[in-house]
Amino acid sequence: MTTITQRLKHIQTQIADAERAYMRRPGSVLLLAVSKTKPAEAIAAAYQAGQRHFGENYLQEALKKQQELGAYDITWHFIGPIQSNKTKALATHFDWVHSVDSFKIAKRLSEQRPSHLPPLNICLQVNISDEASKSGIALADLAQLCEQTAVLPNLKLRGVMAIPAPQQDFEQQCQPYKTLYQAVSALRQPELLTFSFGMSGDLKAAIAEGSTIVRIGTALFGERDYGGSK
Repeated sequence: MTTITQRLKHIQTQIADAERAYMRRPGSVLLLAVSKTKPAEAIAAAYQAGQRHFGENYLQEALKKQQELGAYDITWHFIGPIQSNKTKALATHFDWVHSVDSFKIAKRLSEQRPSHLPPLNICLQVNISDEASKSGIALADLAQLCEQTAVLPNLKLRGVMAIPAPQQDFEQQCQPYKTLYQAVSALRQPELLTFSFGMSGDLKAAIAEGSTIVRIGTALFGERDYGGSK
C-alpha cells in the first residue's frame, strides 16, 4: 500500500466519521484533492487509489499536468485567484471553477466556454472573514452576484466557496461557515447546493456546518514545494 493510498483512506474515514457525527447523509461530502505543486505522478497515484476530483491553483502548472494525465478520467477544479487574461484557458480546460469573485470574470468564462463542452460549474468565492489578503466578494454582495451570474449561458452556478481566517477553537471555526450557510439559505435559490469549504485543519467544523466539498492537500500529498509554481 502506497503512502498516498494510506493517507487517502485515512481522510475518507475522517470525512465519513464527521458525516455520522453531524448527521450528514453518508457520501454527501466530496473530497477534492488539492494537488498544487505536486507532480503528475502523485496525482496518478491518488487516482489509482480511487480519487477522481483534483483541485489546482496555478493555471500553467495545471495545464501541464492535464496534458501528462490525459489518459485519466479526472474532474479538474480550479480553486486559485483568477486573472482576466486566463479565463479562456480556464473555460476550456476545467470542469469546475470555485473562485469566481466578479461578474466580469463570470461573463468572460461564459463567453469563452467552448460550445461542445457542458456548462462550466462555478462557485462564487466569498471573503467571509473580510481579509485584505484574500480574494472573494463581501457577503453583502453575494445576492447581487448570484442574480447576475445565474442567467449567464454556458455556466452552471452551483454554490459558494470560502477560506476563512484560520482558528484553533472548534466553535470559532464553525462560525464563518454557519454565517455563510445561513446567508445562502436565505437567498432561496434551490440551485445553490454546493458549499466548497473546509481544509485539513477545520474539516470537522466545515462538515458540521454544511460543507459539500472539502479541499485537502497537504494531508494527502505531504508538504508543498512552491519553488516552481506559477
